[in-house]
Amino acid sequence: MWQSSPPGSIYDYIRVASFSIGPDGLVDQWSLRAAELFGVAAEDVRGRDPVDAFMPPELRTRGRGRVAEILDGKEWTGLVPFRAPGDRGVRGLAEVYVMPTETERGERGALCIVVDVRALRRIESDLAASEAIFGQSPFGFLLFGVDRTVKRVNQRFATVFGGYADEHRGRTVGDYLARPEAERLDAALRRVLETGEAVTELHLSGAVPGGGGERRHWSVNLYRVHSGSGRPVGVAGLGIDVTRRQIAAREAASARRNLALLNEASARIGNSLDLETTARELLDVAVPGFCDTATVDLYQALLTGEEAPPGRADDHSAALRRVASASAVSDAPLLNPADPPGCCATSSIEVGAVHSYPFHSPCATALRTGRPEAVPGAGGDLVHSTLVVPLTAHDTVVGLAQFSRTKGSEPFGERDRALAVELAARAAVCIDNARLYRREHERALILQRSLLPPGDPEAAGLDIACRYLPGTTATEVGGDWFDVIQLPGHRTALVVGDVMGRGLRAAVAMGELRTAVRTLAQLDLEPAEVLSHLDEIARGLGGPAGGAPGRPAARAAGGPELAEVYLATCVYAVYDSVTRRCTFANAGHLPPVLVEPGEKALMLDVPPGMPLGVGGEPFEEVEVELPEGALLALYTDGLVESRDHPLDEGMQAFRSALTDPAQPLEDVCDHVLGTLDTRHGEDDIALLLARVQGLPADAVGDWRLPREPRSVGRARELARAQLTAWDLEPLVDTVELLVSELVTNALRYGEGEIRLRLLLDRTLVCEVWDSGLVQPRRRRARDTDEGGRGLQLVGLLSAGWGSRRTPRGKTVWFELALPDGDAAAEPSVDQLLSMF
Repeated sequence: MWQSSPPGSIYDYIRVASFSIGPDGLVDQWSLRAAELFGVAAEDVRGRDPVDAFMPPELRTRGRGRVAEILDGKEWTGLVPFRAPGDRGVRGLAEVYVMPTETERGERGALCIVVDVRALRRIESDLAASEAIFGQSPFGFLLFGVDRTVKRVNQRFATVFGGYADEHRGRTVGDYLARPEAERLDAALRRVLETGEAVTELHLSGAVPGGGGERRHWSVNLYRVHSGSGRPVGVAGLGIDVTRRQIAAREAASARRNLALLNEASARIGNSLDLETTARELLDVAVPGFCDTATVDLYQALLTGEEAPPGRADDHSAALRRVASASAVSDAPLLNPADPPGCCATSSIEVGAVHSYPFHSPCATALRTGRPEAVPGAGGDLVHSTLVVPLTAHDTVVGLAQFSRTKGSEPFGERDRALAVELAARAAVCIDNARLYRREHERALILQRSLLPPGDPEAAGLDIACRYLPGTTATEVGGDWFDVIQLPGHRTALVVGDVMGRGLRAAVAMGELRTAVRTLAQLDLEPAEVLSHLDEIARGLGGPAGGAPGRPAARAAGGPELAEVYLATCVYAVYDSVTRRCTFANAGHLPPVLVEPGEKALMLDVPPGMPLGVGGEPFEEVEVELPEGALLALYTDGLVESRDHPLDEGMQAFRSALTDPAQPLEDVCDHVLGTLDTRHGEDDIALLLARVQGLPADAVGDWRLPREPRSVGRARELARAQLTAWDLEPLVDTVELLVSELVTNALRYGEGEIRLRLLLDRTLVCEVWDSGLVQPRRRRARDTDEGGRGLQLVGLLSAGWGSRRTPRGKTVWFELALPDGDAAAEPSVDQLLSMF
């Protein structure tokens, strides 16, 4: 019976064997299990004394006595030591049950049933441990059969799912879990039964009876269970409730996500000093990482450049403009909390639209109070949760941000609310900075544009084209400048300068220096003198704070600190359209470039001098005659120098770009800027091109007059004849009168030979030269004076007049508009009588 027990019975776990002893006291039957237990085959043990075969020598005497008693018909049960298989000196302990038997001839024998005590004790321990673990474990244990029905559960499992442990026998996974989760667990059971591979950390979720619908989470481990013979008999499962762990993990993930969003916000929001771009950067961070849809509204007054935003809206009249919107859901409408009864509705507001919110709406309340508002969605709406957060910077509300989540996303919680406030606060500070920057930027642009020549500069005998590019496109304000200044006698001053530094401070310094240059130019000083005076002015700008301008001061303990020193370079050139000669003076600037017709571009050898603001060194002048059609280029170092290219390479590239001076100057400017690798953004760029177009010989009348009274009449005759030749008869009377006055003054107050010159271009200029150094001064004559009214007459009848020093005396000049131009108004009777 024992030998034919089916696989999986208890005999697979406990080692049970049998053998019989014949009447002669020797073994006559030896079972297969006995051979396995004792490790001796049947042919080796039949006919042997069992005591000699199995018992240790010291126990054999007692053993033979027991065998004799058994053969006398006495039953016996006891523990018997035996030698384990292998004869290695290891002893086993067997519990032996001996039953007397009789043969057919009436002879007495015995049937012995042997149980390995060690295996039995091990099974007892395993059963005790299994019961302790299965019954006392705080985790849910259950055993599935090969048909995937429940065979056994422990009390913990029954406590969670209700009822007693025995009541769960025969149930399936569908009795505990909803269909999707039940199918996942059933598939896992199949896989474990088929492959024998354990499944660990299988996460399942569902509701338990009496849990109020609360969703629980479990981590399930499955492994296949085998019989003693190795046959699969089911699947054991261990379930651990990880709901708290899931909640903690979800909160930790939410905290990590929030920190990541804040880090991303710090890196991405505020990279641009533009209001609209900053608003879009906020939405790029929020969608879809934080919400599904979002919008940003800013006060219209803030966007139109008023001094300050309106603060907090006190009524519905505060207008806002939608500057940005984003959505991660294609069919999600953008919010418009403007519809009655004052909650967020789902009608769309286009980006750029100006709108306002009703007084009692959540958005108006948030703007008014400066506190966020949570707005739940209506039933059936795609958007189910919205946070309305005011954008507050420095206690000033500049706009409103709305974050919304659609169905399928979790509603906003308190942690989300705090994150939304933090994101909005960071964006608000950046938006306010952008507002302040925009305001200062517009002011700086007004300053910058007011300091540059308006439109296309005009000059006698020159065709002018120019370009200005600030060093940073973000500010459009820099320290480079150029200027074209018309001087008497159809002469022109060309100026290009560069204040070291960038931004508004450099622009202010540039404006001061440019104004000084124009003032000095009107004094008609020589170029070197202009730079000398400009150097003094620059040193005054960079003098000690609170001290005298231009005086050097060392920093000492308790002494005044030096203010910022304004250093600048400058080229000042004066071009005479009559002689086509140009006089240059240089203060540390790059040399001008000249391109003569048919020749390669070359740099003019103008002594560089020291930069303005350094002081101590005189400036030199160089006079160059410019051929007709020649191209003169003045520029700043931003055009030819960058970090990646040395100055020599940049100069060579610049000269190569000026290969065709006959092209229109505007095209030449574009070609130069497009050809050179200027690395724009590293430094300001100023470029001034001038093509030489000297006055023709027939547009100049030049005469020398002896120092005698007859020269006054001679001057009138020459002027009349020249004007007649130029078809300017309407100006004859005025010119004769004014020429007579200037030549008379030269005879009366001047020295040496007198020179008369008439110049015809866009205006008519008359110049009278003499060798005297005394400059004429206009004064008001007294009623009793017989003279002293000549210069008053010149001032009344001319468009402009003045005097300038020359290397060998002085020149007094006046200018008249041509008859077809804007002629000067005739003096009134009162003006004429006021001279007498």
